[in-house]
Amino acid sequence: MKIDKTLEEQLEALGDDHISASASTPLRDDAFDLSDDEKIARIKKDVANIMETLGLDMTDDSLRGTPNRVAKMYVKEIFGGLHPDRKPKASTFENKYKYGEMLVEKNITVYSTCEHHLLPIVGRAHVAYISNGTVVGLSKMNRIVEYFAKRPQVQERMTMQIVQELQRVLGTEDVACVIDAKHLCVNSRGISDIESSTVTAEFGGKFKEKETRREFLDYIKMDTQF
Repeated sequence: MKIDKTLEEQLEALGDDHISASASTPLRDDAFDLSDDEKIARIKKDVANIMETLGLDMTDDSLRGTPNRVAKMYVKEIFGGLHPDRKPKASTFENKYKYGEMLVEKNITVYSTCEHHLLPIVGRAHVAYISNGTVVGLSKMNRIVEYFAKRPQVQERMTMQIVQELQRVLGTEDVACVIDAKHLCVNSRGISDIESSTVTAEFGGKFKEKETRREFLDYIKMDTQF
């Protein structure tokens, strides 16, 4: 029998102890000693070796350029958020309007990569904060989500990183994030369940209070049926 649960019930079930790993992406101290071009050259050779091991004809016109394309994609695009120099500069402004209610940016596109199988994670992030005197440009919230998504990720960690960065930028604990995403490591391999998605949440400050959290969840009214 299928039991439908509301989003709030699912998040309540997660509790406050659903994260066991660090919120920091695991990087070596020498992660940025190589230039982007040096990394691309190394990865290109590795991708070519994988394809050759699989028995592909690397002289074929369609495959010949694949190792270089994949290497550039890894370094410049889908894993570009690993480099701290690419962190978006999130300028803040005085809350001159004295707006004291919740601000919600919903349906932010999430396109990340599962660090366990290097397959896509695709979904939506919903982010909110309550100003304590400063506000941040709306597009910067999207850029912060994108920055932490563009790396090998675990969805729980990504959710925490987004909240912690906005807390740092805004100087307030009153930040929340909910992510609902499909993992192709589940959808396209293994159990191959194309319908399932994963919901994670991180609530800080006032969002830990039930009424505030409920207001946030009412605002986002996620379309997914649970």
